[in-house]
Amino acid sequence: MGRNIIGMTTQQNTSTHQSPKQQRSAAVVGAGQTGVTAALGLLDNGFAVTLYSDRDQRGLRDDVPATGTALEFGETQQAEAALGLDTYTGRAPRHTGLSVRIAGPAEDGERPELIAFDGDFAGYVGVAVDTRLKADERLATFQKRGGVFIVEEVTPQALDTIAEAHDLTLVATGKGGLVDLFPIDESRTVYDRPQRTLLTVTTRGLGYGPEVFAHRGPAGGAHSLFSIVADQGEVWWGPYLHKDAGPTWAFLGWARPGSDWEKRFNTADSAESALAVVKDLYRDYLDWDLPEVLATETISEDPHSWLKGAVRPVIRAGVGHTSGGHVVAALGDTAITHDPVAGQGAQGGLIQAQRLVAAAATHRGPFDEEWLTRQYAEFLAARGEDAAKVTRLFLSDPEFADVGGQFFATAAVDPAFASALVGLLHRPQSFRSVDTAEDAARYVAEVTGADPAELLGRFAPAGRFSRSDYRQLVAAG
Repeated sequence: MGRNIIGMTTQQNTSTHQSPKQQRSAAVVGAGQTGVTAALGLLDNGFAVTLYSDRDQRGLRDDVPATGTALEFGETQQAEAALGLDTYTGRAPRHTGLSVRIAGPAEDGERPELIAFDGDFAGYVGVAVDTRLKADERLATFQKRGGVFIVEEVTPQALDTIAEAHDLTLVATGKGGLVDLFPIDESRTVYDRPQRTLLTVTTRGLGYGPEVFAHRGPAGGAHSLFSIVADQGEVWWGPYLHKDAGPTWAFLGWARPGSDWEKRFNTADSAESALAVVKDLYRDYLDWDLPEVLATETISEDPHSWLKGAVRPVIRAGVGHTSGGHVVAALGDTAITHDPVAGQGAQGGLIQAQRLVAAAATHRGPFDEEWLTRQYAEFLAARGEDAAKVTRLFLSDPEFADVGGQFFATAAVDPAFASALVGLLHRPQSFRSVDTAEDAARYVAEVTGADPAELLGRFAPAGRFSRSDYRQLVAAG
């Protein structure tokens, strides 16, 4: 693709401490929500910033699917607010908690319905925002404030030239082989392959009134929904802000390897077929929510409102070297790729961007390998490794089988612990010291102030989940 330079050739100087001659330069490769957030943050802190993408702004908004649902919790919103950016909590439909249902594997043709609980988000809300919308709006602001946006494919060879010309270079894309500059950290990477096959589709046709998902609990549709079918996978529904249709609902499903769900997910080839797969899935496996699911329809003006694929969870080295020996830093999914089951991808990338911007704004030395390595190590210690560990818990990793069994059963009998469990999505650091069943019991006691064994003794299988009567409510209303 030929080069297309958009925006001013010099940025306005937002720093009161630097003259233009002292102004430092930064390059960001990749204009997704994490890359453009970092670029805008650096620009607002006095850097001359050039942002690179292989697509123009319209293409970034309209010619690609959203990368997942990008559900964000309180810590991520705090990071965005620290950069002076819109957190979308005033525009997107809010998630005030998570409603969980867990069914066991089929036995003699019957599938036991085991665990049901609702966890409230304590002191924060969740918002799921179309990454294309967020990136588009931040890219427009970036250019308006004087940032330079260049449309070209950045190859490893081109990156060498870019890094040579800038004081700080961040890579927020894996395209063009750039991800290979950052070796996999085998000591921190647990899996050698994807753990789930993914399917997502965004829908309209369902509102947020008290009648929506009322069978799930008093919060109804104000809580997003997470259901597990033990031998098949996991599904999530939640309120979503779509770039064209506005407030909508998004589905995200995770199919276990070799499962019936995986076979079904693989047949999807359009938004319409993806939603048909989802509706059939609910008829056959998750009928307690079926009426609401049947009420949804695809977003006709967005043919890219669906996505399927698979993600291998990986932690990479945070610093790479170009062919000419220049150091570059990995950002967001280029550094850490999370399975989206625990929603940690969007969290991690934006928090890492905010931390890098804050550190760079006050740093007066070179952005050399030692400095970049230290920033990444601090991010891993502060959140990155904890987020990967919580993701393993929600993936039902066998290493955490005893912990997960205790946590989810306790959540079913104790509302305070239910909120603490779903709160791990907001603050995964709380899970840092939990590795064994003994650690899990200690954590339960800390949260609830009760005897963990006594709480577990009160657990009984749900027997049968409440079924939706949404269609009858709509008809009556």
